[in-house]
Amino acid sequence: MHAAAWDTYGRTRPARREVNAHGDTTWFNWTQHADHGPGVEVLQLPTGGDRVLDLGCGEGGNAAHLATLGYHVEGIDISRVQLAAARGRWGHLPNLRLHQEDAVRYLTDTDAEFGSVFSVFGAVWFTDPAVLLPLIRRRLRPGGVLGFSQRPPVEGCYGCQASYIDRGPDQDPHVVRR
Repeated sequence: MHAAAWDTYGRTRPARREVNAHGDTTWFNWTQHADHGPGVEVLQLPTGGDRVLDLGCGEGGNAAHLATLGYHVEGIDISRVQLAAARGRWGHLPNLRLHQEDAVRYLTDTDAEFGSVFSVFGAVWFTDPAVLLPLIRRRLRPGGVLGFSQRPPVEGCYGCQASYIDRGPDQDPHVVRR
């Protein structure tokens, strides 16, 4: 996958709101709809302190929320632009570490274990599950939870979801695969 496509997406995507409908400055959001859906309870984490991995953290809002709850969160994203936004907004959180890395490469190279791995419109949506899921399983502690969400497929567009990302004339139009 090409980071340039995600950098382009990061420059055109609106930033996460400063507060949600409840007035919270951090929150967990599984869907594309504001203030909708379940929260962190899906991950079945014990109270504070556990290690959590966000695959495709983007601007880091979900990862930041978990860090404010006391979890040690590793956020992985391929986009330099999105991670710059995440560091600018959430870089002060001591329990949050952000890495510019391909999800498969990170999971292959790390020895870390996690109580939960999650992906909200992230790597689980775009990476070959035959490659990604065994790597995630190796990094999950026994009883750990993989949680993910993704949009429904675009009608008639199975495999390439490139229509979601603006491209320049010199960029490969088939870089975002689901």
